[in-house]
Amino acid sequence: MSHITLLRPPILISRYSLEGPVTPPIGLAYLASTLRKAGHAVTIIDAVGEAPLKIAELFGGRMLATGLMIPEIVERIPRHSDVIGVTCMFSHEWPYVSEAVKAVKDAMPSVPIVAGGEHITAVPDFTLQSCPAVDYCVLGEGEETLVEMVKHLEDVTQITEVAGIVLRNDGKTMHSASRGRIRAVDDIPWPAWDLVPLQNYFDQGLSFGVDRGRSMPILATRGCPYQCTFCSSPNMWTTRYVTRTPTLLLDEIEHYVKTYGATNIDFYDLTAIIKKGWIIEFCQLIRDRGLEFTWQLPSGTRSEAIDEEVSRYLYPSGCRNLTYAPESGSEETLRRIKKVVKIDRMLASMSSAIKQGINVKANIIFGLPDETRREIWQTIWFMLKMAWIGVHDVSISKFSPYPGSELYELLQKRGKVRDLSDEYFLSLASYSDVTQTVSWDEKMSSSELKFLRFLGLGMFYGAQCILRPWRPIQTLWNLLSRRQESRLDKSIRDYIRRTFKSDALGTGQS
Repeated sequence: MSHITLLRPPILISRYSLEGPVTPPIGLAYLASTLRKAGHAVTIIDAVGEAPLKIAELFGGRMLATGLMIPEIVERIPRHSDVIGVTCMFSHEWPYVSEAVKAVKDAMPSVPIVAGGEHITAVPDFTLQSCPAVDYCVLGEGEETLVEMVKHLEDVTQITEVAGIVLRNDGKTMHSASRGRIRAVDDIPWPAWDLVPLQNYFDQGLSFGVDRGRSMPILATRGCPYQCTFCSSPNMWTTRYVTRTPTLLLDEIEHYVKTYGATNIDFYDLTAIIKKGWIIEFCQLIRDRGLEFTWQLPSGTRSEAIDEEVSRYLYPSGCRNLTYAPESGSEETLRRIKKVVKIDRMLASMSSAIKQGINVKANIIFGLPDETRREIWQTIWFMLKMAWIGVHDVSISKFSPYPGSELYELLQKRGKVRDLSDEYFLSLASYSDVTQTVSWDEKMSSSELKFLRFLGLGMFYGAQCILRPWRPIQTLWNLLSRRQESRLDKSIRDYIRRTFKSDALGTGQS
């Protein structure tokens, strides 16, 4: 039996970002449960959960970090650890994650460090070349790979037999055989939440979605069947999409209600609702069991399975918030980025959900490569249509070329992305920062893109104020009474919390 320590570094966001939810580490919790099932001892160091209200400035005040800083992280690592696993999901966090990994290696030089997550999967060779402290990279899903790695680390001469890893061999990086996706998702043990300081999240109302009480994260699916060019999901997960059995999923939710007193469930899925029959069965089972909890899809979903019939099942089963991800209102843009969305169908789906009393938000992206002014104006017109039917919130993110995505590779070929430097990684965090806009679209400047971004937001919320003047009043009341009903309510509260905490706590190391 080995002792594995899994490390989740602090969250990094751009200083004036409107998004930056503080969430429990569901990925590490899944890894921990799988390792324990294999007979290993596991420690999770959740730098965020250990100090969710601790915010420090990094990189000259450009970034804000939530959680424990590097010295505190190193101090907490059990010195008898046989393996240390570190996650890095978002590329803009790599400059600080790499510093943390180096500090851990300095403190425990003989302990192998394994890195995983979306960023690592996207650039494993760069990771090993730029950060000698990392010994192995795990690609894609980590449960089966990490268990097998730990077994083979007892005899490192056999480590190359482990599928799904990248390692050093004679000074060069070496990729082992690729590993297939996990098919039996119902057999994956539930996340080991007992190793995570969940109470700290509960006490502060911290979660991915709107604060509607004690929230627990969950995954109903694995992967995404689509190939959007701005997303690294195909590289991380492939396009294999697997859903869990609704009865078994609800067993897990019922366990959280009874064990942790959960009153709300946040679905972290990339694409939670595709099959109409699946979501109807899930909603019916909730009512059949007499369970009472709210649930929401805060990460964005599609419209294919949400029609008027499905909408009638959602609210009675507890669904209160839906985040749609149309990304654009231009048919040309959608076709170019391989976003399989029908605009009219999306609007109809949103309207059906709103009529049932569900709070709806939409995610939009501006500045995609080759996007024209006419296409952006088409998207703004689409946003006005959303305001007309009653969509509550909209976010306009600035396109950022994340490693592992098809658009990133396109920009590399065009010579727009050259060096994978810390400056480049940090710039990726500006996607939700309204003060920073870097255009990757040759057809418009950064200043023009920034103007259009503000204009789009102004027109949407201006139209909303005219059509439904009670909504800004409700938002103000929710702010004063510390209630949250919409993602806008959450964003404002999070922004205020980060701003005052960062001003009070000062700077971190970098």
